[in-house]
Amino acid sequence: MSVENTLRTERESREAVVIRFAGDSGDGMQVTGSRFTVETALARNDLATFPDFPAEIRAPAGTTFGVSAFQIHFGSIDVTTAGDELDVLVAMNPAALAVNWRDLKVGGLIVADSSAFSERNLAKAGFTANPLAGNTLAPYRLLQFDIAKLTLEAVKGHGLSNKDALRCRNMWALGLMLWMYGRDRQATIESLTKKFSKRPEIARANIAALNAGHAFGETDEVADSLQAYTIAKADVQPGVYRTVSGTEAVAWGLIAGARCAGIAKVMLGAYPITPASGLLHILAGLKHHGVITFQAEDEIAAICAAIGASYAGALGVTVSSGPGIALKTEALGLAIATELPLVVVNSQRAGPSTGLPTKTEQSDLYQAVYGRNGDAPLAVLAAATPGDGFEVAIEAVRLATKYMTPVLLLTDGYLANAAEPWPIPDVSALPRFPVAYRTDPEGFHPFVRDPVTLARAWALPGTPGLEHRIGGLEKSYDSGHISYDADNHQQMTDVRAAKIAGIANDIPLQPVALGEDHGTIAVVGWGSTYGAIRQAVRQLREDGAAVSHIHIRYLAPFPKNLGDLLRRFDQVLVPEMNTGQLVTMLRAAYLLPAEGLNKVNGQPFKIGEIADAIRARLGT
Repeated sequence: MSVENTLRTERESREAVVIRFAGDSGDGMQVTGSRFTVETALARNDLATFPDFPAEIRAPAGTTFGVSAFQIHFGSIDVTTAGDELDVLVAMNPAALAVNWRDLKVGGLIVADSSAFSERNLAKAGFTANPLAGNTLAPYRLLQFDIAKLTLEAVKGHGLSNKDALRCRNMWALGLMLWMYGRDRQATIESLTKKFSKRPEIARANIAALNAGHAFGETDEVADSLQAYTIAKADVQPGVYRTVSGTEAVAWGLIAGARCAGIAKVMLGAYPITPASGLLHILAGLKHHGVITFQAEDEIAAICAAIGASYAGALGVTVSSGPGIALKTEALGLAIATELPLVVVNSQRAGPSTGLPTKTEQSDLYQAVYGRNGDAPLAVLAAATPGDGFEVAIEAVRLATKYMTPVLLLTDGYLANAAEPWPIPDVSALPRFPVAYRTDPEGFHPFVRDPVTLARAWALPGTPGLEHRIGGLEKSYDSGHISYDADNHQQMTDVRAAKIAGIANDIPLQPVALGEDHGTIAVVGWGSTYGAIRQAVRQLREDGAAVSHIHIRYLAPFPKNLGDLLRRFDQVLVPEMNTGQLVTMLRAAYLLPAEGLNKVNGQPFKIGEIADAIRARLGT
């Protein structure tokens, strides 16, 4: 039986809502979602977003593998994920509907552009009949409008071609959604005016389409089929907030970390690769903060340039995704051997090379911790949320400069592209950890070490009496000269391992993110699984389950107390977007019978997936 379509005309109060905008990659869904996000943030709702790019960027129009989507979860409650089931799906064509409609909750709303549901487009999407006319969508509420016609009517008189006029469809849909959830339009109008300042006719047309969609929702003609909602403001700590993506947070954290270390220059060597290219784009626009960016011809040149910058006393940074990190591996071993500070950002993606390059995954943990020839340890950190990238980047800089080591910072496609409200910190209050470049030539050799950290001295080339050279061949522990001595090799191997292991004395003990430090089951995560695990554990704890959430930021070395903490639980469950990498590391390190919960479909965990897995192990 079809869900009743007759809705109340008064605004209905909702605690939280999940909306997904979906269409062709050229339909402007990312822009639409981003503008809805801004207006939602200004309405003081908590939020989380998930931009989902097509697996094939230049896919033929109307095909399912060319669908672009943007999901936002917003509300008056604490929001930590982009949401599980959808309340609303805005589908601009049949392919968008085909890919996404099964994620709708029963009774959820579909807003479809009926003009796009031609026989040709239906066939491309795999439909044998028009789903808007049959019973396929019976469990849901369906609103279908000829958005193309309504848009053309709204923008006529602005001097646009038919093709350009139709590009305003997304603004019409946005206007309707802004009306439905009581969002303002002013920030979007100002953004369009600024963006198209050199083409004012385009700005005016998009604004006209936006206003038309908004006005459509207000008209009496659709009062029987459209429901308006109100979402209360979230209870957040006072402060100045902005919406931040994971990539933006990492970029700003690297600059802030350099300032905290007293380093004047940040040098990024990078080769463009999805989804890591965003960091290059952002840092390239921040030269006024002492940032130098170098877009190299390949991944190896990129990291070698960053190593050279660190040798010269700058903060060397390089960024890539899994396949690019594989190409950087030899040079990364060089940075470890020469013991220079370097921050390597790995924005993980699905697929070892191609596969699902725009989709998210946690596939590179083994590569980060173990993926080099010989004995080449380094420190590994992972961000938990988009905003957390700021703090983790600062910590990566601190460890890299204090211990004279490369540090690998793991994010992923979800964190990089997702956004959340972020309280802008007081930069003057950030902790300082100034570096101490070696200037005294007495007793100097390139590998003279701090007795506590075992870090070698950071001597800038050209400093009188401190001239030295470094390279890939092993050096004498005592003099820094090339050495082929077997005992020296053992000593250098041991000291580098001890240096990284000693970082465990300089990082916080492992806390429990939610719950007690003992119990029936601990759900352990790292990286972007944080939000889904937290919500699942919270739900089960409200039902009385003895379950706790442990989130690991420091993956190499592990916090000193991690093993003892995990042993206080009867069961350990590790959800990961890979085939079981952290769970294997925990088993090896602590001889624990930890269990994995794994998926590699390019999508983040849903809260329900984790909650069901916990219930199964609790026998409830």
